[in-house]
Amino acid sequence: MRTLADLPLWKRIELAKDQLEPVQSDYRVVFDADIDSPSSVLVPDPNWMAAALQGGILPPVEVYHQLEEDEQGRITNGHILHETPPVGPMTQEQAIEYLIEKDVPSHVWKSKQGNAIKLVVCRKDQLPATRQWRNAWKIKQEMTNDNDIH
Repeated sequence: MRTLADLPLWKRIELAKDQLEPVQSDYRVVFDADIDSPSSVLVPDPNWMAAALQGGILPPVEVYHQLEEDEQGRITNGHILHETPPVGPMTQEQAIEYLIEKDVPSHVWKSKQGNAIKLVVCRKDQLPATRQWRNAWKIKQEMTNDNDIH
């Protein structure tokens, strides 16, 4: 008898989207990947968050780091995403950490030292209410309990 873990990743995600209630997270990840560009804001997809909280759907995040590309930029070992047993249920905080390691450039989150804050996990209400000046957002370098992004 086949289990959910026996299915390829794309099929597990498809089933999760069809069967799980989406979860809209209040968390946001703001990061500066390039000093000359505005801050990027990572918003977890509600269907992805539901899959992470459910467990048994997503592969370990390390699998994404093991993907290899050929000279044309095509992934040559994508099968490992489908063949690696999925991880169990996560909390929203664990899911955000997973998402950071999966989707934020590694030079941002792997940095052990430096003189600038490159990444902030915050709540939606800590971001500016309007996107009017979105292309000028930067992470405030002196953190307070007030809005961290300006």
